[in-house]
Amino acid sequence: MLTGSCHCGGAKWTLRGDPGSITACNCTLCRRYGALWAYDYEGERITLTGRTASYTRAGRDRSSLEILFCPSCSCVLSWRGLRLDEEGRRRMAVNLRLAPPDSISSLPIDHFDGLDTFDDLPSTGKCVRDLWF
Repeated sequence: MLTGSCHCGGAKWTLRGDPGSITACNCTLCRRYGALWAYDYEGERITLTGRTASYTRAGRDRSSLEILFCPSCSCVLSWRGLRLDEEGRRRMAVNLRLAPPDSISSLPIDHFDGLDTFDDLPSTGKCVRDLWF
C-alpha cells in the first residue's frame, strides 16, 4: 500500500496494491504541476481523505477531468474523471510525488504525450530515483 499527503497533512491518498509503472505527462496541466501519476478507480484501490478543492479547466465544453488539491497548502493530490466508463467506474490518478521518496524510488516511469499525439512514448528505462536523486 502506498500513501501520500499534501504538505500541511490536511488531505491524503491511499493506493492499495501494485501501482505498476507511473506516468509523466507533458500536457499543458501536468507539465506545470510536475506530477507523476498512478492510476485506478475511485472507491476501488484509490481512497482520498481530508478536505479537497477542485479545478476544472474553464472554457472547455467537455472537460474530461478535474484536479483535486488541498485548499490549505494547494498541493495537487489527484485527478478524477468527470464521466463514468462503460462499467460505471470513475477513473482516477494520484500524484506519487506526495508519497515518501523511499516508497516509490524504484518505480519505473512511463511517458505520455498528452500535448500532441495522446500516445505512450518509448520507455527510457528511468525510474523515480533518476528524477529525484
